[in-house]
Amino acid sequence: MKRPAATSYKTAPIRKERNILFAKFPPDQVPEASEFLAQIEQLEVERREQQRAVGVAYDLHQHSLEELEASLEDKGYHLDNTLMSKMMRALIYYVEETQLHNLEAPERPRKHSQSQAYTHAWERHPHGDHDDTPPEWREYK
Repeated sequence: MKRPAATSYKTAPIRKERNILFAKFPPDQVPEASEFLAQIEQLEVERREQQRAVGVAYDLHQHSLEELEASLEDKGYHLDNTLMSKMMRALIYYVEETQLHNLEAPERPRKHSQSQAYTHAWERHPHGDHDDTPPEWREYK
């Protein structure tokens, strides 16, 4: 996932708190996975063995859920693959990717007044006594 380019001004952190759910088999994945994730810088990790999950908190500028789960799968951990988990995971991936994309977008200039947009549209639009009928047809008797 592409991170926004470094800027000269300080951006506010975008803190995310997520649960990474694990499959029932193989057992005892949660303690091992939490130890693995605890080694990653700027990542807060909390074991939730009753839920077969690891709670993570991170700044979106530094990490994303997709990145963290991909690193776990690369190490051989098995994530929960129920339909609900897959849907929630896909939604979170999309939301985080969209937020990162929006950070890269340049700020759009705003109109000085609400009516300025309508003023420009009115100037471009033909109005008044404009008639497309040829003059010889208008005076036909």
